[in-house]
Amino acid sequence: MTSVNRARVSTILAAIFVGFSGLASVAHAEILVKHSKGEVVLKDKPAKVYVFDMASLDTLTALGVDIAGVAGGKKPAYLSKYEGDDVEKIGTLFEPDYEAVNAGEPDLIIVGGRSSAKYEDLARIAPTIDLTVDANRFHESAKTNVRTLAAIFDKKDEAEALITKFDETNSALKEKAANAGKGVLVLTTGGKMSTYGVGSRFGMLFSEYGVQVADNNIKVGNHGQPISFEYILEKNPDWLFVIDRDAAIGRDGGPAKQFLDNEIVGQTTAWKNGQVVYLDAASWYLVGGGITAMQKTVDQLTNAFDKK
Repeated sequence: MTSVNRARVSTILAAIFVGFSGLASVAHAEILVKHSKGEVVLKDKPAKVYVFDMASLDTLTALGVDIAGVAGGKKPAYLSKYEGDDVEKIGTLFEPDYEAVNAGEPDLIIVGGRSSAKYEDLARIAPTIDLTVDANRFHESAKTNVRTLAAIFDKKDEAEALITKFDETNSALKEKAANAGKGVLVLTTGGKMSTYGVGSRFGMLFSEYGVQVADNNIKVGNHGQPISFEYILEKNPDWLFVIDRDAAIGRDGGPAKQFLDNEIVGQTTAWKNGQVVYLDAASWYLVGGGITAMQKTVDQLTNAFDKK
């Protein structure tokens, strides 16, 4: 074989090797994602992502992942950048703009919570995952979602650092909460209020963050159990935790602080001792299982117990 022919053969073999290497890398790049509605295979790390889930938006932001399009609606201050014109608007959590989503050709769509019902419709347009948090195992489910997103976007180290910090600080919080006294959680909206206990929508205050419950007989329901000022006085909690829904959604319904400032609530131990905690409403009502929102909750509760 002449030197020219050897060179040609070497070139051909090199080309074949590169071709097989390329196929191998593509196959290796495929990502199997398990989520609450099943499984989906992504051909590669998504470059264009549309998000219809506030908890996922929270976590992706904490991981440093770029988001192309988000659902409209009020967002907490730390996610306010997504309200700008440079981010594609793709409808709302309850009503996606299917035409805009289809035209945008995203590589991945993420739903969860309020938008979970639109999963099947969106999945017909592009690969879609549902990261709805399981309220019965809130923290474990939320952390699984953090790790799922981290695996998709190659952010495992960043995710584990966030989770480790959360676990350590939440463990310390539970120790403080165990000896801090009993609490009642109320949500105020439009001049009315309801309470939530273990197993309910906001029951993680007790089951996951360690606050001792003052009433074990609260009816479990998505909208809570309607209560009066007299109920709060009857239970006379050491701590009163408040979610101001109107503040969370930007509606003028009267501040919770003003609503609760009356002679009846004023007789409770919580009020007398200054142990009324106005929880970060956006973290609780809008975001839920995002890693930043959960860490903000741990920090706020820890600070409250440290001041008692």
